[in-house]
Amino acid sequence: MFVLLVVLIVVLFGLGFGNALWWVAAAVLVFGATRHGRGGGGGWIRGDGSDLRDYRDYADRRDRQDRWDRRYSRRHRARRRREDRRDRERRG
Repeated sequence: MFVLLVVLIVVLFGLGFGNALWWVAAAVLVFGATRHGRGGGGGWIRGDGSDLRDYRDYADRRDRQDRWDRRYSRRHRARRRREDRRDRERRG
């Protein structure tokens, strides 16, 4: 299936030198092959997509941890304490 798709795409891109409509058709096939069913298990080219899903889960966890660390690091904690102290002094 994959080989047939690649051959079809190459032929359509080759025909595109005669008519730009063939390039559009080949681009649609490439887009469909790489994006089709990504959310539910990958497209034709990616197979089942489990590696991609695992990596996205890892990247999401890493990004959440980075945001947490930036927000609640010691430096920021100290700054918030200073700001809270200034607010209490102003109010009271």
